[in-house]
Order: sequence, then structure tokens, then C-alpha cells
Amino acid sequence: MPDFIVNSNYQPAGDQPLAIEQLSQSIEEGNQYQTLLGVTGSGKTYTMAKVIEKTKKPTLIMTHNKTLAAQLYSEFKAFFPNNHVEYFISYYDYYQPEAYLPRQDLFIEKDSSINQELERLRLSTTASLLSNDDVIVIASVSANYGLGSPDDYRSIVQKLAIGQEYEQKALLLRLVDMGYKRNDEFFDRGDFRVNGEVIDIYPAYSEEFAIRVEFFGDEIEAVYEFNSLTGEKQEDLKEATIYSANQFIVSKEKLALAVKSIEEELAERLAYYQKEDRMVEYNRLKQRTEFDLEMIEATGMCKGIENYSRHLTGKKPGETPYSMMDYFEAMHEDYLVIVDESHVSLSQFRGMYAGDRSRKEVLVDHGFRLPSALDNRPLMFDEYINKAPHFLFVSATPNELELDLSSVVAEQVVRPTGLLDPLIEVIDSTYQVENLHDRMKPVIERGERVLVTVLTKKMAEELTSYYNDLGLRVRYMHSDLDAIERNQVIRSLRLGEFDILVGINLLREGLDLPEVSLVAILDADKEGFLRSKTSLIQTAGRAARNTNGHVLMYAKKMTDSMKITIETTQTRRETQIAYNKKHGITPKTTIRELDTNLKVEDAGELYNKGSKLDKMPKAERQQLVKELKAKMLYAAKNLEFEEAARLRDEIAKVKKL
Repeated sequence: MPDFIVNSNYQPAGDQPLAIEQLSQSIEEGNQYQTLLGVTGSGKTYTMAKVIEKTKKPTLIMTHNKTLAAQLYSEFKAFFPNNHVEYFISYYDYYQPEAYLPRQDLFIEKDSSINQELERLRLSTTASLLSNDDVIVIASVSANYGLGSPDDYRSIVQKLAIGQEYEQKALLLRLVDMGYKRNDEFFDRGDFRVNGEVIDIYPAYSEEFAIRVEFFGDEIEAVYEFNSLTGEKQEDLKEATIYSANQFIVSKEKLALAVKSIEEELAERLAYYQKEDRMVEYNRLKQRTEFDLEMIEATGMCKGIENYSRHLTGKKPGETPYSMMDYFEAMHEDYLVIVDESHVSLSQFRGMYAGDRSRKEVLVDHGFRLPSALDNRPLMFDEYINKAPHFLFVSATPNELELDLSSVVAEQVVRPTGLLDPLIEVIDSTYQVENLHDRMKPVIERGERVLVTVLTKKMAEELTSYYNDLGLRVRYMHSDLDAIERNQVIRSLRLGEFDILVGINLLREGLDLPEVSLVAILDADKEGFLRSKTSLIQTAGRAARNTNGHVLMYAKKMTDSMKITIETTQTRRETQIAYNKKHGITPKTTIRELDTNLKVEDAGELYNKGSKLDKMPKAERQQLVKELKAKMLYAAKNLEFEEAARLRDEIAKVKKL
């Protein structure tokens, strides 16, 4: 059984000890589903880590976006420094899937930009899963998409041990079959080089260390790691295991069978088009597929090889494709899947299959792909939700699905800081703008901040303009602002450069700001996504990190969503107050220092600085490119890949001039 040990200066507090015990016991009893209902700021991530430590199960933690996945990866790396914490998200900085628009007769070619570091992390994940027991994988929705067979990936390895004999030429050919390339000039991941009786191999999943194999004749004399940049020797090894450089790699025998199977499907599909007298589609499919087959036979790869995944893996039509969960199953029959922010994540997982299939059905019908391309797909929701032996859903507002499925629902209402859920007040919305103006003034005088949520972009802009004219310091934030500008707005709010932030969907911005003590929800009775029970509870939680937390709901009537939100919040407050009184706890506002290191807001300042690029001297533009590049590299190093991609786009804008 793997040994997971949490590294933390904190001990479970508040509702955490009971939640950890309930969830761990449920999992150990063999229950498939359990839910952690934890309010904002109650330490859900820490509870997740302690459950992993107690149950000692390899764990896949999934969430709905890359930004949150990166945050979780950073936190779990800190919690488990002595275990294998891996990161598995889409390796594309940019991805435009192939598509066909029949009305315009327009084919959109697949276009993508692969992030080499993300590709390395993905390969590191699969290699780690097949090599170690103590693995925690942080993943986005990418984990639900098709991968190659874990059995094939595990079988195509090369073990190198001191004292064993290998014919060097055979070893080099084996490395080529595994997807490695010979490169004696520029040594990079996925390469090998030869110098006499020394072979250097740079595993595709290694961060900085390559492996050197020294021969004496055909016998391996030494195996050790060395720094790929400096050449400095690191650790002597008795043996080393090299995994393939591609997750879709298959043996020569399987590749030959796949080629034959593709040819058979192609012949069947061409016969169909010929019978239907659809010669445009006939020629289109014949030309494209035959070219792909030539590439596969010559190199083992082709562009879009994932569309032939059913043939490569030997799956039957319609059969569930391999995914990240199959790699867990290959080595760990009993494992845990944690779905973070499950109220959003599960809904997103549910919609993935239909969107993917509708696009591919058009491609297949018009001869751009074989029907087997439909089997290169994400898991259907039923396949996903029934696949793992144990699920833990984590959310402040779980949906009915999670609650109905779960054998145990552990509530984490009490915060370690003693902070209470905010007071909620309902006010008639007839004069909501004027009333809010008066309610915000004392909050601003205390040096605290205000969040205001509205329903439309136009209202956000007009309300901002109106309050600014009255002498208040207000900014707005909506989807027209890019990520750099949004991050700059958030930092400026924390710094006190303005006091009031107006937005539409303030749930997705990560606005857990301790400076915010007042949240105002205008038109709270307008039922819809932004005023649903889940959204209202989540929005109210934005005021839960300050001891003066207060929520104003402006409405003409009491909706069911408002009523549930108020009742839920009041019940939680009563529980929290009773706990604090019993244990003598005085609530304290969360302290979250502003990071003084190099960070995103500097990029925001650069963005503002470059807002009039056409009038900027060439030398200044060149300096701006250097500064933006430094921020981009820093963001990538810290796994802020969306931020890095947007900075890259800003660099491209400047370079055009």
C-alpha cells in the first residue's frame, strides 16, 4: 500500500476532523460515491489531502479548467513533497479542431500549437502511473479524452541494467521504434545521441536529467543520470527504464494490424460512396486516408493519428476508449477520483461528448474522415461516472446528482478562522442604484471593498460611469477584458486604487478577496443561470472572508433561489456562531498578502504601457517585447499556461509593428 504523508504546519480544525473521518471511512468501506460540501474558506483542499493520506489510495483530481488545475497542482506539490504529484492537462497552447461547414463548403484544417512543457508533464504522468504506487494526478477535462492503450505503453519500454548485454545497433533501432530521434547536434527531450560506446538518452518525460549508458563491447558498464544542460553527473543507477516518447505508440505487429484494419474500413467506405454516386467525397477520403497510411507505415505517425485510435488500440466500434482512468486501473485496481468544484465540472464533463460527436459526424459524412474517427472521443458521462471505484465530489454548492449518488455527505461549515457566512439583506429593487450608493459609502470609509453583480455588460458600464460621476472610484469587469486586464483590475482593487468592482459573472474570476466586505446583487429576482441557487450561494460567498461580510439582494419578489440561499446561509451562520462560542474563537478576517515577486500585474502595467503601440518609438517597443517575454517565461514556469499564452499573443501584436 502506498504511503502518502501530508506536509503541513496546520492540524485539522473546525469541521475538518469529522469530514476527514466520515469520508475516509466511507471510501474504506467500499462506497463508490461521497461528497464534501464545504463552504468558501473552510479548507476543502486540505481536507482532500488528509483523505488521501488516510485512505492511502492513488488519486486522480479533476477540475473544469486549467487555471484551477494549476493552482491545485501547486498546493498538492506542497502537501506531498515526497510523493509523485503529476499534472495532466491539454498540451495545446492553441487548438483549432478540424471542422467542415457544408453551407459555405468550407473546410477548417486542424491548427494547434503544442506546449512542450505540458507535453512533458503528460508523458511524466503516464510513466509515473506505470512505475509508482504513490501517485496523485491533477487533471483537467483532458483526462476524459482518448489515450493509447496503457498495456501497449507499458509493454514498449526499454530496461537498461549494468552487466547485461545489448547489441548497440538493435538498441538504437528499439529507441526509434519507441518514438525517439537521433540528434547528435541539439540534444533535447525525446532525443538520443551516440558517441563511440556511449549512448545518451533524454527521456521525453524528464525535466532536466538525461541518462547516459556506457558500453564495454556489448556489455553495459555504467548507467547514470546527468544534467542535460551542464553535463554534470548526478546519480549512479543500477538500471533504468525508458518509456516511449508518445502515448499512442504501438508495437510493429499491432501497427501492421492497424494499417490492415484501416485499409479494410477505407475500402468499405469507398464502396459506399461509389454506390451513392458521391465521387467528391470518394476522392477526398481516398486521397487523405492513403496519404495517412503511407505516413504511418513509414514513420509510425501521421497528422491526426488520434483519429485512427480505435484501430491502433484494437477497440471495437462504439467501445469505450482508453483514458487516464485506464492508466490508473492498469497498476492500481483501487483508486480515488476527486472532482473539484463538482457543480461545474460534472456539467462540463456531461456536455463534452455531444459537442465532439456533432462536429465529427459532419466530417465523416462529407468524406474528411473514416467513421472510426467517431471513436476518438471523450468519455460519455455514464462511462465516466461508473468507471472509478471511488469518487469524492467537492463543492460549496453540490448539485442534486452528487447528493443523490453519495453514500455520505460530509459538511464542512465551520471555518478554521472562525469567520461566519455573511448576513444577507433583501431590499426592494425600485431604487436599487440610489440605495446601493448610500450603503457603499460607510464600507468605503472603513477602507473595505465592494463587489456589485449586474445582468448585462451595458448595465455594468453605465453603472460604473454613473457612480464615478458621483465621486466614487469604480471599475467594471466583463468578458471584453482580456486576462491581463482582468488580473490588473483585481490587483488594483486589492491595492485600493479603486473601491468598487462591477461585474456580470463574478464567480469565474477567482475573486476570493479578504478586502471585500460588501457584495451587492442587483435584480436578484431575475431567475436564470446568474441568479440560480448555486450562483447566489457562490456569489454571497465572496463576502465570507471578511468579518464585516454583508450581502445585499435587490429584488421585488422572493424567488425560490433567493429563499434557499438565505435559509442555507442563516443555518450555516448559526452553526458557526455556536461553534465559535463553544470554543472561544473570535472571527478574524483572512490575511492574504500581496505577492511582491515578479507577477501578472507587471504584465498588466506593460499592457497599459503598450496601449498606444503605434506611437511608441521602436526602441521602446523592443524593450516592451523583452519585458513581456520575461513575464511569459515566468508564467509558464509557474504553470500559469493560459496567462503565458495571452502574453505570447501580446508579444505577437507588438512584433507586427
